[in-house]
Amino acid sequence: MEFEIIKKDKKTNARVGILKTPHGIVHTPSFMPVATLANVKTLTSEDLNEIGVEILISNAYHLYLKPGIEVIEKIGGIHRFMNWKKPIITDSGGFQIFSLENVKINEEGVIFKSKIDGSTHFITPEKSIQIQEKIGADIIMAFDYCPRNWNDYEEVKKSVELTVKWAKICKEKHKKENQELFGIIQGGIYSELREKCIEEIEKIGFFGYGFGGLSIGEPFEETLKITEFIIKNLPENKLRYFMGIGMPEQIIKLVELGVDLFDCGMITHIARTGSTLTKKGKINIKAGKYKFDESPLDPECDCFVCKNYTRAYIRHLINTKEITGLRLNSYHNVYFITRFMARLRERILNS
Repeated sequence: MEFEIIKKDKKTNARVGILKTPHGIVHTPSFMPVATLANVKTLTSEDLNEIGVEILISNAYHLYLKPGIEVIEKIGGIHRFMNWKKPIITDSGGFQIFSLENVKINEEGVIFKSKIDGSTHFITPEKSIQIQEKIGADIIMAFDYCPRNWNDYEEVKKSVELTVKWAKICKEKHKKENQELFGIIQGGIYSELREKCIEEIEKIGFFGYGFGGLSIGEPFEETLKITEFIIKNLPENKLRYFMGIGMPEQIIKLVELGVDLFDCGMITHIARTGSTLTKKGKINIKAGKYKFDESPLDPECDCFVCKNYTRAYIRHLINTKEITGLRLNSYHNVYFITRFMARLRERILNS
């Protein structure tokens, strides 16, 4: 696996790169649709391929609970399981686990109860790596401690200490060939904690780095400030992945700082609740003013939805809770963000 920077913007820290993986090439900066349970809700792998999506992110925690790792492993790994021939990242699920109630944390790992059946589970860094190796994604994430509160210094400090400790174990235990491991940088909005985490994580050495513990409630100005600090302190030749953010306005500012990868479930979540992304901003397609609107979702979009269906029709489908409406709006939103990233790359290349 290789990552090469091919062009830097002349006015900002934005850059275009190429990530080469066993399952194909990813052009960065790139947005990764969220395939939590080995699917992007309402869309097929064929849809995503047709749209031009180059990489997906799935979630080891959710797949571990359902369908179970033994199912995915027996069928031959996540690519075969979901019929997706392009690259995949798996998140370790740390964020999801720490968001649960009654989570017990110790030096070895995390004890939690499944929201599905109430069963008790103990996830350690070793087990997280074992799970992700069996899933078989191209890139996997180290198991980290994501703090619940962005402004609780003591909790954030603890998250840095355990994230570093667990990162060492993850690196030692990861043995699978043709699969790379990313470290995660914690530290909240506290530059001294971020600096400490970067220093220790970089000593361990990873193919790329995720920025954890951001976009969890802090003002966006603080997000930008600490992201800039992280990037200035990371090696330039390593991939930079901002975890859990993906609205266009946010992406523009973060790309200018030098971020390479993004993921966010919001793009498809808002599609299922009636919000549509357009070049003129987000619209609520369920609104009454679109009842007789014969125009496409976005007049400047050339996806098959905009070529064939009206706002009036999609509004009708979503308001009557027809699944087809959720699918059409989701397809458009993923197409929109995919083309949006392509335009950003083109702008950098032409700078």
